[in-house]
Amino acid sequence: MSEVPNILLITTHDLGTHLGCYGWDPALPTEDLDRLASEGVRFGNHFCTACFCSPSRGSIITGKYPHVNGLMGLVNMGWDIPGGNVFLPELLGRAGYDTSLFGLQHVAEDPTRLGYERVIGERGNRGCKTVVPLVVDYLTSRGKRADRPFFVEAGFMEVHRPYGGLEQVPVKEDEIRPLPWLEDTAGLRKDMAMFYENIRRTDRAVGELLAALDSLGLAENTLVIFTTDHGIAFPRAKATLYDPGIRTTLLMRWPAGFSGGRVASAMLSNVDLFPTLAEIVGQDPADDCNGESFLGVLRGARDEARSMVFAEKNTSWRDTKRCVRTAGHKYIRNYDEGPLLALPSDIGVSSTRKAMGDTHEAPRAEIELYDLSEDPWEQNNLAGDPAHRTVEADMAARLQRVLEETHDPILDGAVPRPKREAEISRGLWHAGSMGKREQREARLLAEYNRLKNEALPKP
Repeated sequence: MSEVPNILLITTHDLGTHLGCYGWDPALPTEDLDRLASEGVRFGNHFCTACFCSPSRGSIITGKYPHVNGLMGLVNMGWDIPGGNVFLPELLGRAGYDTSLFGLQHVAEDPTRLGYERVIGERGNRGCKTVVPLVVDYLTSRGKRADRPFFVEAGFMEVHRPYGGLEQVPVKEDEIRPLPWLEDTAGLRKDMAMFYENIRRTDRAVGELLAALDSLGLAENTLVIFTTDHGIAFPRAKATLYDPGIRTTLLMRWPAGFSGGRVASAMLSNVDLFPTLAEIVGQDPADDCNGESFLGVLRGARDEARSMVFAEKNTSWRDTKRCVRTAGHKYIRNYDEGPLLALPSDIGVSSTRKAMGDTHEAPRAEIELYDLSEDPWEQNNLAGDPAHRTVEADMAARLQRVLEETHDPILDGAVPRPKREAEISRGLWHAGSMGKREQREARLLAEYNRLKNEALPKP
């Protein structure tokens, strides 16, 4: 058993598992993250608890489902994580860690109350090109604090839409492997090319952090964790409980603590990271923690973890839903009538959305059931099919048990919402506000087309 490690937690937006090491696209340039995966453990079945950032991130730092810790919606929409929770930086501080946040967190309006001793770069530009030098400076100058292990959270704004900050076009549109659950259109390929450029920039930033650990002699006993909040910002992914919305990247490397070069297939939830880190540093998680430590899986002592994961969506009062997922099936309960896909504004103004038609406006079913072995992209709803009645009943019972055991407020009717949320939402969807988003998207496309034309061979 090694001494407790330093911990570097790197979080990104809206990435899902869209990396080369997850097998998405041979054209996708992610050399540094692929290296991290090859030197550590890559988790192939890691899922988030919510398909929007604040509630998912709240689960990471509390080990609790959003409806348990109280952060069910977005901080920028009037929500704030309640006191009374034990937060990951606070827990690590109790264990003697020097705790720092650099860049994005999006869980609390005042991040200092989460237990960070220092918060740097949380306001203003939180892109990786700004955040990484701050982290490197801290690691380089912390000699006088070297008697304490460090916990550093580096939060990148990437790869959130709009896909700005373009420096190059790393992949030609005709070389891109399109998303298997969406129609292959020119609009989709344009969006994916810009998406890939943001991923390339993120990958390079992670490489700089890994190089800093190497040069400072910190790599051996630093637990590096790379993860994201939820799925990619494309239709039928982000803002949904389908797998492209809730399956997420988790890469972990700690040379002094466990062997690397492995892929773990155990099913995990992002609430499980909190109790795992608590076990590593010798702390007890909160009594109402919903997570389960997977330290045994991390060390290769066992292969299995959960038999089921749970996820929820509360970020729109018109699209509240819950789901449970096993290795073989997905069961979704929709509590509101409405369209099949309630798209957030960043996806709504995208080229992908404009090229896909109006099929997403079809009414959503109350119950959705999918056989993941036969239908991995969840296209064929089996709810109500007599041939799957037994499976549907079992999955419904599983969901009901989770709701009852965790006292989900959905059992009492509508989810309680902050007063400011409705007003903020009206402003967000106001014609003027949407017009500005359209204009921003048009400017981004113009910049992308300029870069693409510059990359073309000259006649």
